[in-house]
Amino acid sequence: MTDVNKVVLAYSGGLDTSVILKWLQDTYNCEIVTFTADLGQGEEVEPARAKAEALGVKEIYIDDLREEFVRDFVFPMFRANTIYEGEYLLGTSIARPLIAKRLVEIANETGADAISHGATGKGNDQVRFELGAYALKPGVKVIAPWREWDLLSREKLLAYAEKHNIPIERHGKKSPYSMDANLLHISYEGGVLEDTWSEHEEDMWRWSVAPENAPDTPTYLELTYRKGDIVAIDGKEMTPAQVLTYLNKVGGDNGIGRVDIVENRYVGMKARGCYETPGGTIMLKGHRAMESITLDREVMHLKDELMPKYASLIYNGYWWSPERHMLQQMIDASQANVNGVVRLKLYKGNIMVVGRKSDDSLFDAAVATFEDDAGAYDQQDAEGFIKLNALRLRIAASKGRSLL
Repeated sequence: MTDVNKVVLAYSGGLDTSVILKWLQDTYNCEIVTFTADLGQGEEVEPARAKAEALGVKEIYIDDLREEFVRDFVFPMFRANTIYEGEYLLGTSIARPLIAKRLVEIANETGADAISHGATGKGNDQVRFELGAYALKPGVKVIAPWREWDLLSREKLLAYAEKHNIPIERHGKKSPYSMDANLLHISYEGGVLEDTWSEHEEDMWRWSVAPENAPDTPTYLELTYRKGDIVAIDGKEMTPAQVLTYLNKVGGDNGIGRVDIVENRYVGMKARGCYETPGGTIMLKGHRAMESITLDREVMHLKDELMPKYASLIYNGYWWSPERHMLQQMIDASQANVNGVVRLKLYKGNIMVVGRKSDDSLFDAAVATFEDDAGAYDQQDAEGFIKLNALRLRIAASKGRSLL
């Protein structure tokens, strides 16, 4: 395996990627560049530097990508009201194209001819990383150790680490769950969750209180939108990452954003996962409310029809595809008038829209009123409208094609 001279490794400093780092050095006899991303996962990323240095790495990248993550990936996704299979807000999925982009950028900067990741051969992430990498750097070589080595258990990984003097921090009893976190969400898989009949354990959750333990008084929020994105909360201007950080806190405090789902992975299997997405859940509710008064009916309905396809593209790793780009341009064009303020009421796991206003509102009280509309709408017009729309039904029934 001498065709690889330098590899950029997506590196967290944990057991898996620390073993991968050493394994790459020994198996490919190559130079390693490490890349550690701060996506708002809530853990310090700087310790990864010392761990990489201890394993002889000379080129170490530790990047704070929180603003780019929310501004260029999360916000565009939420303009489409994106949700996968009715429940999943794509917290893991939307982080992968950014990591792939940065891996390729670093490979170009350092002259590396390969990239490597720690995703297993069973999951979606291998697809997401690699589709992104090939779309951005067609000739790049991708090394996926989990598809090559025989270290297919935690016990084997620990034994490898001990044999090669790889420093592994131990923090008491290991969580039984496989977890992934960023500013949009935290996910849980494995452990008791592999039994679809077993209820998830309450002490699993990290970001939110149980709805029944949330405050007995509601919390009100006012979200200010500009072209479909939240730019202020309760009148205070915020950056994209600040918006999501704040909404995660207030949402978690009110028991918002927990889901327990079985999803269809792209590789073909079903998998159960639990997700905490407090800020994203609030964002979805608020955005739909803002669109409800600012979008034309047919534009809104077309967006809703296209959204499942857009969600599947993100879930399956096609963020960098031409079809996702095409859909994004259409979605973004629809947001030109999605401006205004939405007022939300959070209470024990629930989000209620209690107000919305916009200078670009299409809501006309003079037309919609149940009171005297002073001639703004001629109700007799409805008769012809109904008869025209009933014409094909009447013809079919007259020809003996009644459905009764």
